[in-house]
Amino acid sequence: MKAFKQRITIVFATLILTSAASSASGWMTNLDGALKLAKQKKKPVMAEFTGTKWCPPCIMMEDKVFKKSEFTKVASKKFILVKVDIPKPDSPSAKKYRDLMRKYRVMGVPTILLFGEDGREFSRFGAAEFPSVDAFLAKLDAELEKRDMD
Repeated sequence: MKAFKQRITIVFATLILTSAASSASGWMTNLDGALKLAKQKKKPVMAEFTGTKWCPPCIMMEDKVFKKSEFTKVASKKFILVKVDIPKPDSPSAKKYRDLMRKYRVMGVPTILLFGEDGREFSRFGAAEFPSVDAFLAKLDAELEKRDMD
């Protein structure tokens, strides 16, 4: 019983620290943790699969949209934001990310997946199709509206 309580305490501490560590930028980096947090907060998740060190469209989206405070301030009110930054395909840690991409059926980057509070995906699209803060926020609003109509 004592070991169980310790594990629960560690899990909650990890969630809190992950959330706190990401709050400065508005982004989490652990998709599974974000999906668990979504259930607790009853808030959808926006997961960005990206390659900010090697993918030109990803770098462009990072600069024009995702690292802008006007984006994160608005988007983080509606979504838990998660950045899954994929390393170069030939890097030592690439296998872990290939497995994650396979699990979520992501064929390329930058790709956005939207998940409901229940952890089920309700939309996906190419991020580079919306290369401005206003266009991207409008797309997110449209996807939320479409989900609410279903």
